[in-house]
Amino acid sequence: MNLSGFDLNLLKVLDALLAEGSTVRAGNRAGLSQPAVSAALSRLRHAFNDPLFVRKGRGLEPTDFARSLETPLRETLERIEDMLAGPGAFDPGTAELSFKLSGSDFFAEMLMPGLGDHVGRVAPRMRVQLVDLVPDNYIDTLERYQVDMALIPRMTFPDWVDHRVIFNSTFTTIARRGHPALAEAGIADGDPIPMDLFCTLNHVLFSPEGRLQAMGDAALHKVGRKRTVAMTLPVFSGVYRAVAGSDLIALIPTALARRVAPAAGLTCHAPPMPVDAATICIVWHRRSTNNPAHRWLREQIAALTRPLDM
Repeated sequence: MNLSGFDLNLLKVLDALLAEGSTVRAGNRAGLSQPAVSAALSRLRHAFNDPLFVRKGRGLEPTDFARSLETPLRETLERIEDMLAGPGAFDPGTAELSFKLSGSDFFAEMLMPGLGDHVGRVAPRMRVQLVDLVPDNYIDTLERYQVDMALIPRMTFPDWVDHRVIFNSTFTTIARRGHPALAEAGIADGDPIPMDLFCTLNHVLFSPEGRLQAMGDAALHKVGRKRTVAMTLPVFSGVYRAVAGSDLIALIPTALARRVAPAAGLTCHAPPMPVDAATICIVWHRRSTNNPAHRWLREQIAALTRPLDM
């Protein structure tokens, strides 16, 4: 049989005939008239080269061949109905799934402990992995199925990417407690750093790609100033540890600065110039937009990162 020339709607009629054993009742089941069912049966007989049904009293009895089709046909139609119904319900309590997230180590500190606790209680069979961002290639990892979603600043995304804004991140300057230049200037924890001093001090910059400029430099450029970047590091933990052990200073997300400052021996200061907040998004391939499990995890991440909006 050539499938391209076969009317698949005929299979619904065959299923109804197998269930009812009557063209009248099959028509009622399939929403067709009795003549339409008879015409469909004629076409089915021709397509399968088999009588399919023989008359028995006032009803129809399936041939051996037709009877052999009954179970696989019903199962196939049920699978098609399930497919056309769209994504079904998702039960995190029983789901055995693994998701891979791509993001900086900011999320290792600010998201994963809470996500681990939440998933462990609500979805105990689910595995969630955080992997490093791929420098200059954040989005391609989604297309190649290497990660399920990425946590990155908003940018111009290709058409096949979907995204959701989860929080806005402001920036804070950090320095080691007892920094000699800040102490000499009488700048206490929480005080802003004057512009001249901010630009004179050496900076350490978070940059997975090793770039020497970031949002802070763009903000300085707007007011006609620039800073000296003496070091770049690919992880935020390296940035604040370098600051804690030297006279370097750094601009890092405010939520992270407040989290790590007490234990790391850091002071926090407002930068001397306005710095645009970074809009952080979950991004994923559109093929996963309606996936119930994927959507559930996105919702959990959005809820857990909401307090980071500052």
